[in-house]
Amino acid sequence: MNSYDLLFIGHITIDEIEADEGSARGVPGGAPFFGALAAACSRKRIAVVTRMAKEDENFLAPLSDAGIDVYLQPVSRTTHMRVVHPTANVDERLMYQASSAGFFTVEGLPPLEPCLVHLGGLTDREFTMEFIRGLKKRGFRLSVDMQDFVRQVDIETGVVHFRDVPEKRDIASIADMVKLDMVEAEILTGVVDLEQAAMIVERWGCPEIIITRSDGVLARYRGRTYFERYSNRNSRGRTGRGDTTTGSYLARRLDHEVEDSLKFAAALVSIKMETPGPFSGTMDDVLRRMNP
Repeated sequence: MNSYDLLFIGHITIDEIEADEGSARGVPGGAPFFGALAAACSRKRIAVVTRMAKEDENFLAPLSDAGIDVYLQPVSRTTHMRVVHPTANVDERLMYQASSAGFFTVEGLPPLEPCLVHLGGLTDREFTMEFIRGLKKRGFRLSVDMQDFVRQVDIETGVVHFRDVPEKRDIASIADMVKLDMVEAEILTGVVDLEQAAMIVERWGCPEIIITRSDGVLARYRGRTYFERYSNRNSRGRTGRGDTTTGSYLARRLDHEVEDSLKFAAALVSIKMETPGPFSGTMDDVLRRMNP
């Protein structure tokens, strides 16, 4: 069995993005893309498990080039997403799923030693509760992005609706960490204050929570709340902000405390947001931004 420090599971998508800062077509996206590339500068052993059509595997090249091991499950169709930011508020978005690469199964996973795994899906068409419980039973530590379940696809139209999740307490009690953004936090908890939302998720049984919004990222751990502001000078590279924050936080968190990991993630994603595409800087770049 192969051994890693951090494993990302989720669809790598081909996206069409419409936004005031700039639009793009045919660009790769998803947590295993943005998150894993952000984690790579930590020099940890990183792997990605994804589902994608064989003819699109050229989109995986940046991962391999960064030293990330990629386990591709070939399927007939790659997930295609269309994301529209109708206003200058980068936290507002309309989403459409044109095609899906389908659900992951425990039986379909490669032979891997248990490690910290981040479930970073784009919608509710990737992970089931059975899959989550199966990973936990195998000894994996779980980080779960709640967008995996809040973003619910209308199979007829492809429209992605943002809705409450009946299994949210079960997910929180199984996960070692959950990640949300401010929109998902309000949908799931009913409150707009980030700290109050994190405390509610904590009461559901999750020991560690991070929540992102346009100006920074909050972490809640063992009854304490931490917050770090982003320092980006523009938002031209806004797409992938949440996944980049999560990937860098998880990689740093493997051997650092919460406060340091949050500062590291905020610094790294601030650099990333100033340029379109995934993070392509170095550890030294992040440390300089972290300690100006």
